[in-house]
Amino acid sequence: MSRDARRRRALTAAAVALPLVGAAFAVTGTAQANDRHTVAGTKPTWARSAADRGKTDSNQRLDARVWLTGRDPKGLDSYAQAVSTPGNQQYRKFLTPAQFNQRFGASAQQVAAVTSWVRSTGLYVDLAGSNSHYLHVTGHLDKATKAFGTGFRNYAAQGTVARAPENNATVPDSVASSVLTVTGLDTGKHLRRHDDTLPPPDPNYNVAQPCAKYFGEKIANDKPTAYGKHQPRATCGYLPKQLRGAYGAAASRLTGKGATVAIIDAYAAPKMEQVSNEFSKKYGDQPFARGQYREILPATFDYVDECGASGWYGEEALDVTAVHALAPKAKVVYVGAQNCQDTGLDAAMINIVDNHLADIVSNSWGDLSQNYTQAMIDAEESIYKQAAIEGIGFYFSTGDCGYEVPGTPCQARYGDNGSTQRQTDLPASDPWVTAVGGTTLAIGKTDNYKFEADWDVQYDNLAANGKSWSYPPPGHYPDTYSAGGGGGTSDQFTQPGYQRGVVPRSLSTDLPDGTTAAQPMRTIPDISAVGDSGTGIRYPEWNQRPDGSFGYTESRVGGTSLSCPVIAGLQALAQEAQGRQPIGFANPAIYLRAGKHLYHDVTDKPLGRDPVAYVRTNYTDPYAATGPLKYILVTSGNKGIPASDALSATPGYDRGTGVGSPTAAYLRSFR
Repeated sequence: MSRDARRRRALTAAAVALPLVGAAFAVTGTAQANDRHTVAGTKPTWARSAADRGKTDSNQRLDARVWLTGRDPKGLDSYAQAVSTPGNQQYRKFLTPAQFNQRFGASAQQVAAVTSWVRSTGLYVDLAGSNSHYLHVTGHLDKATKAFGTGFRNYAAQGTVARAPENNATVPDSVASSVLTVTGLDTGKHLRRHDDTLPPPDPNYNVAQPCAKYFGEKIANDKPTAYGKHQPRATCGYLPKQLRGAYGAAASRLTGKGATVAIIDAYAAPKMEQVSNEFSKKYGDQPFARGQYREILPATFDYVDECGASGWYGEEALDVTAVHALAPKAKVVYVGAQNCQDTGLDAAMINIVDNHLADIVSNSWGDLSQNYTQAMIDAEESIYKQAAIEGIGFYFSTGDCGYEVPGTPCQARYGDNGSTQRQTDLPASDPWVTAVGGTTLAIGKTDNYKFEADWDVQYDNLAANGKSWSYPPPGHYPDTYSAGGGGGTSDQFTQPGYQRGVVPRSLSTDLPDGTTAAQPMRTIPDISAVGDSGTGIRYPEWNQRPDGSFGYTESRVGGTSLSCPVIAGLQALAQEAQGRQPIGFANPAIYLRAGKHLYHDVTDKPLGRDPVAYVRTNYTDPYAATGPLKYILVTSGNKGIPASDALSATPGYDRGTGVGSPTAAYLRSFR
C-alpha cells in the first residue's frame, strides 16, 4: 500500500461503552452528599485499579474544557432530528449560526454561572480560548480536585503511563444543568507541547512501473497465475475524469457549482493551490478559479513532532484533489487544525459550524472507539447536531483496517495505538455523521464503471523463485492481511431510526466480540466509494524528489481517506442538482433511497466465482525510486478472511460497503 492515508489523531483517552445519548444533557447520576452531580464518562476505561501506578504530582498542569449544554438541550435534539428527516414539516428548515445561538446556544447567565464556579475553585478560565461551546480551564491539579470532586492518579495505558481522574468528575448541583461534559482531565500519551514552525515535506512516494491507465489495460502475463489465470496490473492512479465517469458525474453534467466543501486535517501543506492547479492543467481539467479555494489556518501550530506534522500534508493534498476532481466548480475551504489532537480538530469543526464556512465537511481522520471516552463523544456530538440544524453535513472515513482486528500487519503499523479488540472507529460510528467506507474500483477504457468489490485485501508476495506466489492465493491470514475499509457494528450506539428497515437485524445485533445485542445497534459504513490504493487516485504534492530537491510531484494513494472526499464531492453535485439548497445531515435521505436502484450494490464477488485480484509493482525503496522491483498479488473482497473478522459485502445493505456507491441517478435524486 502507498502512503497510509488514514491518520490517527493522538487522542487522550479510551472509550467507554454507552447507548445512544437520549438524555437532555450528559451530566447524569444521583446527587452526592454535598449536592454534586456526576459527569458520566469522564474517567477513561483504561484507568483501572490493576493499572494503577500511584498518585500524580499535584503541581501538574490541567488543560481542560468544560462544555456547555445551551439554553434548550432537549429542543436541540428534537430540532436536529426534525430538520434532517424527509417528510417532517421542519425538514431542511435550517437555521443560521446566529439563529442557532439565539435559540440553542449557551446563555450569558449559563456562561457566567459556570465561569464563577470554576474561578471559585482556584482554576482559571481562559476567555481568549473559550467560545459558546466550552470554557477553556487551566490550573494545577490540586485545584482541579476541588473543582471536579476527584483525585488524580497515574495509570499504565497503551505502553506508557498517563494521568486520569480516580472517579468520574462531579460538578455542583447549581451548575449541573449548564454543564454538558468535561474533557481533558486525563493526559493519555503525555504528549509534550511544542510551538514549532512546520517541517519540510517528506520524500515523495514514487509509483513503480508497470502499472495500468485503466483496470485491465495490462495483464501480468510474466507473473504466476492466480485463480486459474494471469491477473491485471494495478492502476497507476485514476485521474479526475476517470472518477467522474465512473460515478456518473460526467453523465450528469453537474459540477458542484454553488456548493462549498470544507476539508479538515491537521497543519497545512505547502503550495497546495499551486500544485493543484498545475495538476489540473497537466491533465486537461479546470484549475481553481480566483477565490474558489481558500485556507483558514490557526495563528500557531503545536505538537508538531508528536503528531508527525509532515505526514498530514499528503492527507490534505489527497482530500483537496479528490473533492475538486468530482466537483470542479464547488468552492473548497481547507480548515487546518492547530494539532492532531481533539483540541485542534474540535476547534476546526467548531469554526465551521459557528461561521457556516461550508455545506459539506470531509474528514479523513478518526480513531479507534477504545480511545474515546463518553465525555469526548458527548462533546463532539454537540457539534454535529448544531451542524445538522444549520444544514451542514459531516462525513468521516471509517478507517483502513477493516474490523480493526488485532495482530494483523495493518494494525502493526499503528504501534502502541493499535487495536486491542474488534471495533468500529469514531467519529465515523456516531449516528450524527455519515460514515464512508472503501471499495476496490474497476474503471474501463472509456472512463466507464466496470465493477466494485468490497475493499478488504490480502497481499501475497512473489516467491523467491519467481515462479509462484509465497502462499497459495490469497495468502495466509492474518499474516498477509494488509488493509480494508472500516465498518462493523458499534457496541456504543443504539440503532438510529434512519437505519430501521434497511439494516438487517442479523447485522445490527452481531457485536464485535461475537455476542448478540439485545437491541439493534448502529452499523457502518453508510455509503462507500473507491478506497483501494491499487485502484486509487493520482494526486499532486509539493514534496521532496529522489534527487533531494523540493517541487511538484505525483503519487498514487487510497484509503477511506480517499473515499470520504470522493463522496463529499459527489454530495456537492447532488446539492447543485436540487437547486443548490444544502442537503444537511444526509443519512436519513441516504437510507430512504436504499433499494431504489440509485446505488451500485457492491459485493465481495462482482465477477462471480473468481475474486477480484491484481498484481502490484513496488520499488524496494519507493521514496528513492530504487529497486529491485517487488511484485505483489493483491486479492480483494474478503477472500480467505474468516467470517468472524470479515466485513463481508452482500446484496443489499452490508457492513463492508453500506448501501453501496452512488450512481448518476443518485446525484439527481435529491430534487
